[in-house]
Amino acid sequence: MSAPAYSYRTDPDVPKFDDQTPIAFMDGDCTLCTFGARMIDILDKSGDIRICPVQTPLGQAVLTHYNIKQDDPETWLVLDQGQTYQGIEAMIHVGRRSGGWGRVLIALEILPRAVRGWLYRRIARNRYSVFGRTDMCAVAGPGLRARLIK
Repeated sequence: MSAPAYSYRTDPDVPKFDDQTPIAFMDGDCTLCTFGARMIDILDKSGDIRICPVQTPLGQAVLTHYNIKQDDPETWLVLDQGQTYQGIEAMIHVGRRSGGWGRVLIALEILPRAVRGWLYRRIARNRYSVFGRTDMCAVAGPGLRARLIK
């Protein structure tokens, strides 16, 4: 991303929000993303990583700030200490940040960045046809609900 760290703080179209801990912005209608959110809830023992569905007003505003469309396969966006991570790089960052079994995602770094990006986009573009749709907020258990920003 070309935007400077914390640039969303000065964007009048982005509502103020607590950015002291990492936030994963992801598709709240995607079954695969819902699985990712559940894995964050299980693997992030610190409880720090929060989740914001891109369909929420905050999610929309942040995506717009970074020139990402809601239906873009690259909608997996993580903000951490003002820095942004997108797509598979966001997943790897969350895995690293979560620790434990989450660190398995770091193994994806053995693939060249271009291959990682291609693989992520290939899966993401077909996520609805392969995995279907669900409502993340409707299926969230108590732990996941506590992480959700609506």
